[in-house]
Amino acid sequence: MAKEECAPQRNKSGDTSTLRNRRTVQPSEKIYQTLSTPASKDNTCRTAGSVAGDDSRSSNGTSELSSRGRLSDESPSRVLLMLVVGLSFSTRLYKITEPPHVCWDETHFGKMGSYYINRTFFFDVHPPLGKMLIGFAGYMTGYDGTFPFIKPGDKYENHNYWGMRGFCAVLGSFLPIFAYLIVLELSRSHTAALITATLLIFDTGCITISQYILLDPILMFFIMAAVLSMVKFNQPFTAPWCLWLAMTGVNLAGALGVKFVGLFVILLVGLNTVWDLWRLLGDLSLTLVNKKLKHFLARIVGLILLPLFLYVTIFALHFVVLSKSGPGDGFFSSAFQSRLIGNNLHNASMPEYLAYGSTITVKNLRIAGGYLHSHWHLYPEGVGARQQQVTAYLHKDYNNLWLVHRQSDNNSQSGPPYLVRHGDIIRLEHKETSRNLHSHLHEAPLTKKHFQVTGYGINGTGDTNDLWQVEVCGGRKGDLVKVLRSKVRFHHRATGCVLYSSGKTLPKWGWEQVEVTCSPYLKETPSSQWNIEDHINSKLPNISLSVLKPHFLEILLESHIVMIRGNSGLKPKDNEMNSKPWHWPINYQGLRFSGVNETEYRVYLLGNPVVWWLNLACLGLYLIMVAVASIALQRGFSLGQKRKGLIFKTGTIANVFVLTDHFYLFHPLSYGMTGPLGT
Repeated sequence: MAKEECAPQRNKSGDTSTLRNRRTVQPSEKIYQTLSTPASKDNTCRTAGSVAGDDSRSSNGTSELSSRGRLSDESPSRVLLMLVVGLSFSTRLYKITEPPHVCWDETHFGKMGSYYINRTFFFDVHPPLGKMLIGFAGYMTGYDGTFPFIKPGDKYENHNYWGMRGFCAVLGSFLPIFAYLIVLELSRSHTAALITATLLIFDTGCITISQYILLDPILMFFIMAAVLSMVKFNQPFTAPWCLWLAMTGVNLAGALGVKFVGLFVILLVGLNTVWDLWRLLGDLSLTLVNKKLKHFLARIVGLILLPLFLYVTIFALHFVVLSKSGPGDGFFSSAFQSRLIGNNLHNASMPEYLAYGSTITVKNLRIAGGYLHSHWHLYPEGVGARQQQVTAYLHKDYNNLWLVHRQSDNNSQSGPPYLVRHGDIIRLEHKETSRNLHSHLHEAPLTKKHFQVTGYGINGTGDTNDLWQVEVCGGRKGDLVKVLRSKVRFHHRATGCVLYSSGKTLPKWGWEQVEVTCSPYLKETPSSQWNIEDHINSKLPNISLSVLKPHFLEILLESHIVMIRGNSGLKPKDNEMNSKPWHWPINYQGLRFSGVNETEYRVYLLGNPVVWWLNLACLGLYLIMVAVASIALQRGFSLGQKRKGLIFKTGTIANVFVLTDHFYLFHPLSYGMTGPLGT
C-alpha cells in the first residue's frame, strides 16, 4: 500500500505524524502504483510527508495547506459571486417600468394583488402565496389597489405598479445566484458554477419572465432555494445543518404555496431524503437509537411537519385577509359564502331544516354550476319540447326562487310545517311563473345523451314528470335536509335520471346561461349535487347562520377541492393562441407579452437559442455518456484508468489521495461513487 511504503521515509526525517483522515486505497487503485517509477514513488512519499507535517504543525487543528487552499479559493469565489450578483440584478431591473401598461398575465395577478389590498375575496386555481406577496409588495410601495387591470395594454397612468414588478424582478435575480451556489456546492468548480450562472443571466426568456407581475419568478425562486438548501445540509446536527434543513422545509412550503407544480421539487427532496436515510440505515458505525432515529426524526420535523405547518398558515392568512364578499363567492359553497362580509348570507338568519311550503334557492356544487333558474322564455323550435327554459344562472336573481310542495299537494304553505326528509318525493314550483320543474325523454339542448329539463304546467298543476325524489348524499332514509350544509340530489321518478348542471353555455336564445339537464348517469359528481342556500318559511324558527359557518379545516379542504377542479377544467379558449408541449424545450416559438400593432412597445418572450439548444445538446450527450459508462461497467472495464493516469502525469499518487478525500469530505450526495469519477 502507498501509505505503508511512505512511512519509513517520514520516520527518517524525524516526522512521526501519519496521514490522518485518509481513505484506504481501493483495490482498483493498485494498478496505478505499478505505473510509478522508484523516483516517482520517492517524490510521492515526500509529498505525502509534507502534507502530514503541515497537518501536525497546525495550531488550530487544521492544516496550513488546507487553510491556504481555502483562502485562495474564497477570494476568487467572492469576486465571482459578486460579479454574478451584479450582472443578475442589473439585467433584471433594467427598465423595469417599461412598458407602462399591462402586459400579458399581469391582468390576472396584478388584479389579484389589488384584491388582497382591498381584502376582497376572489378565486384562483393556484394557492395564494404568490398573489399575497405581490399584493404586499404593491402595498409597501404605495400602490392603493384601485387600478382595474381589465385587459393587456391598459395604461398604468399614475398608479405605482413598479413595486410589484420590482419585487418579481428581485426574486428572479436570485435564480442565477442560486444556480451558481448549487453547482459550486456539488462540483467545487468555480468554472462550472460561473458557466451555469452565465447561461441563466443572459437567457432572454429568463429575463423576460422575471420583469413582470407574474407567479413564475416567485415559484422558481422557492424551487431553486429549496434545491440549494437541500445540497447544503451536509454536516449532521451542527448549527448550519439544522439551519439548512429548516430552510429546505420553508422553501418547500413556499414552492407549493405559489403553484401546485411545486410538488415536483418536493418529490426531488423526498427522493434524496429516502436515499440519504437508506444509506444511514446501512451505516454500521451508527447506533439505531442515538443516531439513526435522530436523523429520521430531524427530517420528519424539518421536511414534513414544518412545511405542512407553513403551508396551512399561508391559507389561514389568506382567509383572514380576504374577508369581504367578491367575485370569487360563486365558486364556493353557500356555507363558505356565509363567512364573507357583504354576502347576503353573512350574519343572515333562516330556518335550519328544509320544510314543505318553503321558498328556496338551489345551488349546484360544481365550479360555476350556478343557481337553478327559470324564466318566461321557451326553448326554440327544434330544441326538444317547446316548453319553458330551465337553466343555471351564476348570479343571485328573483327567478332563482322555487316553492317546495308535496307530490300531490299544491297548498303546502297551509297547515303545520312538515320537514323534508331523505327519500321524500317532492315537486318544485317556480315562484315567478308557477310552472313545475319537469323532465322527459327529449334530448337536452347541448348534452345530447342527457334529457331535457323544462318548466311545465299551469299554476303548479302538471303531471307525473314533475316528481323528484330527494336524496341526501351520504344520508339514510328519514334524515333531514340541512340548509347550506347538506349535499342533495334530485332523482326524476319517471325516467330515473338526476338533475344535472353540465357547465356548458347555452346560445343567445338561452341568454348564455348554463345548461341544466337530467343525467341518466347516476354516479355522484359535483354537477349532480345541489344545496339549499336561501330558505324562507314563516312557520319555522330562524337560526343565525353563524352557527352553520364551516370551521377552518372544512374551508381549507373545500378551497383545495375547488382549486383542483378548476385546474382540471382549464382549456384553451376558441381561437386562443397556444403551443404544444414539445415547442418549449426546442424554443420553437415564443409568447407575445405586449404589442398589438406597429406603434406600441412590443415585448416577446423567447429563450436565448444558444442557451436552450446548447442545453438540449448537453442533455443528449449526458444520456449517451451514461449509456456508454453503464455498458462499460457491465463488461468489466474500469472507467477510472484514464482519469487516474491523467492525474498521475500532473501530480503524484499522494495528491490523488488528497483530492479524493477532499471530494468525499465536501460532497455528501455522492456517497457510493468512486474517487476518480468524483474528482
